[in-house]
Amino acid sequence: MFDPDIAPSGTLLGLLQRGRGDGTLHALAAPRAEALAALHHCVLHDPRRDWQIENRSLYYARLFLDLDGGLDAIEQHLFDPDDLVDTGEERTGLALAVLGHLASYGREDALLLLRRYAATGSNWTWALDELALRDDDAALRALGGPVLARFPGTREGEAELAAAVRDAFEPRPWRLWAENPDDPAGAARVRAAGEQGCFDRWQRQLRPSGPRPGWSVREVLEWAQQGLDQYPAQPRHVAAARCLAAVASPDDRPEIVEAARGGPDGARCTALRFLAEQQDPEALDLLDAAAASPSAVVADAAVTSFERMRSLAALERARGWARHTDALGRAAAAMLACRGGHKDADLVLAALRRTVRTEGADADHLCALIDGTGRLSIACAAPVLRHIYRETASSHLRGRAARALAATDPSFASGFAVECLWDCEETTRELAARHAATGDKRVVEQLRRLAADPAEEAEVQTAVRSRIGPDMPAV
Repeated sequence: MFDPDIAPSGTLLGLLQRGRGDGTLHALAAPRAEALAALHHCVLHDPRRDWQIENRSLYYARLFLDLDGGLDAIEQHLFDPDDLVDTGEERTGLALAVLGHLASYGREDALLLLRRYAATGSNWTWALDELALRDDDAALRALGGPVLARFPGTREGEAELAAAVRDAFEPRPWRLWAENPDDPAGAARVRAAGEQGCFDRWQRQLRPSGPRPGWSVREVLEWAQQGLDQYPAQPRHVAAARCLAAVASPDDRPEIVEAARGGPDGARCTALRFLAEQQDPEALDLLDAAAASPSAVVADAAVTSFERMRSLAALERARGWARHTDALGRAAAAMLACRGGHKDADLVLAALRRTVRTEGADADHLCALIDGTGRLSIACAAPVLRHIYRETASSHLRGRAARALAATDPSFASGFAVECLWDCEETTRELAARHAATGDKRVVEQLRRLAADPAEEAEVQTAVRSRIGPDMPAV
């Protein structure tokens, strides 16, 4: 994740950074130079908190088309000397994805930039994936020479090539190069690299490092502790708990309970996870005690183990913990939001308000609470949900707020649903396509545009077509 500098939500830059539909509408109404400056800032300085779950590329590409924007700024960014030093995907990934969408819309200049960057840029694998979806065979074959030249003909170079072939997200270019009759030497290298990747996977399967059949409970707990000692950032207690489920018998329960009560951190986390998943009658008391542990690993394992419980006893305990302001209290409120009944609405609403008041509209724990307000149809939560919708920098969280508003706010169809048709998240656009009031001329125009756009997601177009009919007002 990143910690981007996000402008206020009421500014053009802030709207575009958030990916809000109003960002597109305001940009089209603003002076073109001002709109393009804000758009370039967004594309060249990725505003997403988590680029793996938030979408912006299609949103920005569409605005580039609407504003008839040039690509000089993107070209300068991609081929800046910093590209040789800062090779992280987050510096260039968004710009390359935007170019990919522009190429899909027929922008030849975007296609040429992608080819050039794939041949010389540091984040060449991303550019190659974009081209694999959009370029023709001849152009991809021409890139084989520059790409293969990145890997020297040494033992280390061949190992790096094998890893690149094995880990390629889009295999099409590598297949073309492996069958290229114009470059038999390069084709032989790619084929050998592909075979080496398969051999490496086979070898890893022959040398497992985890538990073996016949291990005892004590050996599994020791393995979990060894993992925590050797790799603190990658604890093994989740995998170890699954192993316990395979080897533990009722006679082993006292040993596991004792480990959960006061064993070493790795073994304790494993035992807590196992007992929670087995719905053991002592699990909740043990989790309560572990959540207050001075060990962050144990406390976190206790909370995550509780979150996975599905028993009625856990739900009842959550009602008592939901008022707490610690991590266990947040997990309890989230459980009520996901699985509670209407009698839990006040606790869920109180937790939502408390979280927004103390941690802001981007708090990590808001997702379940927002979903819960919609599931429980808590109408008086609408003002808080509208605040989250406007202020959050996360388009993923905003989409959840929009879904909750659709269930709680009678004004949603004629309000936020309209701007959601231009939102950066396809799930939010789909929601808007099903709810936006068609009395607004802009809604009808955008629905027809989404229905005809080949880059639009199938789910969105299905929702749009469910609204388009003979009774729809003419544009």
